Amino acid sequence: MTLIADSGSTKTAWCLTDGQDYSTQFLTAGINPFYTGYKNIIAELSGLAGQFSQTVNAVYFYGAGVASPEKAALMKQCFREVFPTATAEVYTDLLGAARALCGCTPGIAGILGTGSNSCFYDGQHIADTVPPCGFILGDEGSGAALGKQLVADFLQRRLPQELHHAFQEHSKLTKDEILEQVYRKPFPNRFLASFTTFLHQHQKHSYIHDLLHKSFDNFLTRHIMHYDYARYPLHLLGSVALYFQHIIKETAGARNIQLGKIEKTALPGLLLYHKKHRP
Repeated sequence: MTLIADSGSTKTAWCLTDGQDYSTQFLTAGINPFYTGYKNIIAELSGLAGQFSQTVNAVYFYGAGVASPEKAALMKQCFREVFPTATAEVYTDLLGAARALCGCTPGIAGILGTGSNSCFYDGQHIADTVPPCGFILGDEGSGAALGKQLVADFLQRRLPQELHHAFQEHSKLTKDEILEQVYRKPFPNRFLASFTTFLHQHQKHSYIHDLLHKSFDNFLTRHIMHYDYARYPLHLLGSVALYFQHIIKETAGARNIQLGKIEKTALPGLLLYHKKHRP
């Protein structure tokens, strides 16, 4: 049996498959070795392995936070401990997005979820990428970046009055509680990205529409327009891309950027890719 994983900072989607007819899927918390330590990763994987009655022979893990050789090696070590008889391959979530969206065809792949990322994919490898830099320095268009702007505008009284009151009712958090979550608690990116639900509920409000448009335009100009977007379409992956696709289409159209596929998750595409093209 083969285990395929698509892991972001918030959640990990798993599929156990025989490569033909059988497959079963699971969801766990996100496994990002940049934020999550060895013991916690082992505990998460062990809990998952306990659900399988079949033997896992191969693991393909696509995840955020494994861009460096050290973090990729850490993930491989964890898989060796939990699945000792399996071969394990660890790739970035960006390559996972490219394989899921483009298959073996060249194109531009982007991720808009809790974080954001992008690349030009030549049909086999990531040929070029603009560093996303995380939600403090970058991650334009991501849930964390959108939430960061919304929360900052709320705290600094920049929201229209009706939105200010609506956000108070939605979050039920004081200023000190928000600052505690952002500056002292773990995973501030997840906390900030959680407010995309509020943005989605109020997206027709001109203030929210403008906030969304500016953030997505930043993603396009700071990242996508560094690639050959005149020749290749932009394919997008992630919940933010899916739920705000109409605004993204508006923004991309104004920049003469052709949009291709927009998918919520990579797993269906990765299943198809590994069925047809085993690396």
